Amino acid sequence: MSGVARRTVVAAGGAGLASAALAACGGTNAEGDGGTGGADGAAEAPLAKTGDIPVGGGKVLADRGIVITQPKAGEFKAFSSKCTHQGCAVSEVKDGVIVCPCHQSRFDMSDGSVTSGPATSSLPPEPIEVKGDEISFG
Repeated sequence: MSGVARRTVVAAGGAGLASAALAACGGTNAEGDGGTGGADGAAEAPLAKTGDIPVGGGKVLADRGIVITQPKAGEFKAFSSKCTHQGCAVSEVKDGVIVCPCHQSRFDMSDGSVTSGPATSSLPPEPIEVKGDEISFG
């Protein structure tokens, strides 16, 4: 058997069956976040190098669901890249704001707060840590 107990698969049923099968493949950690943070995140490759994030700008890591900014030299911030309006992925950091291309919501790159809508909620912060020249989930 593949490491998933038969009773687990049977109990999962319906849509839960797909989740159980994916979990058995190691696609998510215990928190179900795809291994993007916490203790599991420490073993992963760094998100970026500090030199990849321009001062006064940022970088969207769409495949990781995160946007990393550097509002001031040496100060790195990270936020979910999912717009709080309708869930579109933000596309860029420009002129001090994180921009969502779907409906042009804009978020402050230093704290994720809304600078113009239609979004009404801030981008949730993501924990990161900087060690040397590497940025990783914290």
